[in-house]
Amino acid sequence: MPETAKSETIKPKSATAVIVLADGSVLWGNGIGAEGQAVGEICFNTAMTGYQEILTDPSYAGEIITFTFPHIGNVGANAEDIESLTPACRGLIVREDVTTDSNWRANSSFANWLVSHNIPGICGIDTRALTQRIRDSGAPNGIICHNPKGEFDIAALKKEAAAWPGLEGMDLAKEVSCTHSYSWDETLWQMGSGHGQQAHPQYHVVAMDFGAKRNILRCLASAGCKVTVVPGNTAAEDILALKPDGVFLSNGPGDPAATGVYAVPTIKTLLDKRIPIFGICLGHQLLCLALGGKTTKMPLGHRGANHPVQDLQTGMVEITSQNHGFCVLPETLPVNVEVTHISLFDKSNEGLRVIDKPAFSVQYHPESSPGPHDSHYLFGRFIEMIETSRKAA
Repeated sequence: MPETAKSETIKPKSATAVIVLADGSVLWGNGIGAEGQAVGEICFNTAMTGYQEILTDPSYAGEIITFTFPHIGNVGANAEDIESLTPACRGLIVREDVTTDSNWRANSSFANWLVSHNIPGICGIDTRALTQRIRDSGAPNGIICHNPKGEFDIAALKKEAAAWPGLEGMDLAKEVSCTHSYSWDETLWQMGSGHGQQAHPQYHVVAMDFGAKRNILRCLASAGCKVTVVPGNTAAEDILALKPDGVFLSNGPGDPAATGVYAVPTIKTLLDKRIPIFGICLGHQLLCLALGGKTTKMPLGHRGANHPVQDLQTGMVEITSQNHGFCVLPETLPVNVEVTHISLFDKSNEGLRVIDKPAFSVQYHPESSPGPHDSHYLFGRFIEMIETSRKAA
């Protein structure tokens, strides 16, 4: 493996891939996955399991993912552990080379899976040093390039990395949202039977798709919902015409202020109509904007499956799965909005609820794919809100 703890412009003979950061730093390694190059923001994820779910999470659009866990790919890939059909991430960075897959559920090697989805990767990187750099200085823009011949135009790569504008101000939700409405009835995966089907739904939920993960939709279906998924730019009158019992605001990538240009007016109308609303991740940020609050880009972001969050209403601590680079500014929220959850890492906002309307949201991912199941109760809370709203009507 090429040594990459230091940034070096001179290419080691064996290097078949390179990372070039916007500041001109050069990290050499060995290529895995698809040949080619991709530019994006370089972040890190601390999860020890679920690399296939992470790579297919639409919220990673525009991101090159550094995995802090060194052994990525050793259980191969399968057709069930995906959160979207087309991965939106730009590339991946790992410490160790991908080994032969060893898992009874695997139907493809991880390396072949990366090739099939045109995802370039690099191994042999000192991911600990890169993670510390991101932790201390923020997530940098950069470019990853995989060329089996070992031929690279470093000057051109430096120029492209420096020219990439970054995620702030970028509406990436439009790139990963569905383009047509569709129905969803697949339920959560069970050992021995796989995914089930919701045949007797009791509620109708319209999910606004800003980059929705499949397991979120499965959680809604398993909670008794008929789910109609609509594009993120769907107008409020079109959503109301579907006569939903509740509206779900999905996760997604990019700057919430950019996506909010078209999403916020819709959410405001739904709030005025007192439709029960539940938001996750980007949906949480968009609900904040619709309520009059503000969001900001985080220097580091939260990405992993071991983030402690405290529910301020119960005092309970949940270990959560997270993936976000923007956050809600709680001091900007109006008086009728209550902060419900906070991060125990940095005290940033992790949840809110509207006191006088049926709406709440969280910053983290209660669908736990991958991650712990501590927060599954939130889907039940959404159903309780729907039932209360039905009785009131």
